[in-house]
Amino acid sequence: MAGTAGTPGTPSVLRAMNDRAALDLLLQHGPLSRTRIGKLTGLSKPTASQLLARLEASGLVLATGTSEGRPGPNAQLYEVNPAAAYAAGLDVTPERVRAAVADITGRTVGSYELPTPGRRPVQPVVQQVTAALDGAVKAAGLARDDVHRLVIGTPGAFDPNTGRLRYASHLPGWHSPTLLDELAAALPMPVEYENDVNLVAVAEQRLGAARGHGDFVLLWNEGGLGAALVLGGRLHRGWTGGAGEVGFLPVPGTPLVRQVSKAGSGGYQELAGSQAIPKLARDLGVEDIPSGPYAEVAAALVARAAEAGDGPHRRLLEAYATHLATGLASLVSVLDPELVVLSGASLTCGGEPLRALVQAELEELAAPRPRLVVGDVREHPVLRGALESALAATRDEVFDTSR
Repeated sequence: MAGTAGTPGTPSVLRAMNDRAALDLLLQHGPLSRTRIGKLTGLSKPTASQLLARLEASGLVLATGTSEGRPGPNAQLYEVNPAAAYAAGLDVTPERVRAAVADITGRTVGSYELPTPGRRPVQPVVQQVTAALDGAVKAAGLARDDVHRLVIGTPGAFDPNTGRLRYASHLPGWHSPTLLDELAAALPMPVEYENDVNLVAVAEQRLGAARGHGDFVLLWNEGGLGAALVLGGRLHRGWTGGAGEVGFLPVPGTPLVRQVSKAGSGGYQELAGSQAIPKLARDLGVEDIPSGPYAEVAAALVARAAEAGDGPHRRLLEAYATHLATGLASLVSVLDPELVVLSGASLTCGGEPLRALVQAELEELAAPRPRLVVGDVREHPVLRGALESALAATRDEVFDTSR
């Protein structure tokens, strides 16, 4: 029927489109005046004034200070109301659950880390999740009901056909067939689940090295070796959520692993994963190999190798680059991406020296020639991606003034 709310072209829809455009500009630029918003949106001064009055009345924007340093009277500035909504993210590993809460502008307002050591969880998973979330919520000075949406990042992926976690046998307690129902019952907000490496790709696409790129591969190497595939601007997850589980990829130079889901690994993981780097270093004559968790040892070795001009450390960096390029060649030959982002400590610690070596090797091994870059999001990238994912959905709901 003509005039029904939501009909394309009606005044209410056009107002909602203008509202969202203004809110996105305020997120992008920070505080803006009415005149500046009018210029950026193409709206007249009266229409921009009505828009800001409407958004201020709905609690989505705040008047905040005035402009200074320009001729004429100071203009009132407006900003997105940070308290309009909150979103949360969780980064789950076998060792800990890290949680954070962000306001609608993306600023982190509370964080918390819950240690979860041991092969058998001391707390049931539902209690782990709620305890970590409540810790971050408390640090933000909020209540659990204040969180609009939660995104949880885990290794592996929840199969959309069965609801069960796959490709992550090393994550204790997360494999119950009723887990997602139990979490839904315990949490008052919508909850989404995403693979941890996919969330790193979200962070790089929104904030880091992949901004402006609609087709890229992110290769992650830290606790495990994995990839995220972004095609046409969207994450490609696959039928069971297993797209990007490249640790299982058969590659030259390693034995063929059968029943990889039971083995928990495959050729590429054995060739280039973090746990392979200390052994490779010993084989090449590197001395003074540090002790500790293998991912930390690997990152330290790669960082040291990146600074070396010659000798065993340089040979380590060159061999590691060849191993990385061996698996990447299969990925880029099939996907032909515009960009490859190297992320995770065992890659980012190599910096430009490692990137350049992998780029050169890849150009010898594969016909497509994507550009390789080192990821920019270094601090808690999985958690940052979870927050960005939760914020995107929250903004779509909260900023929709047509409802």
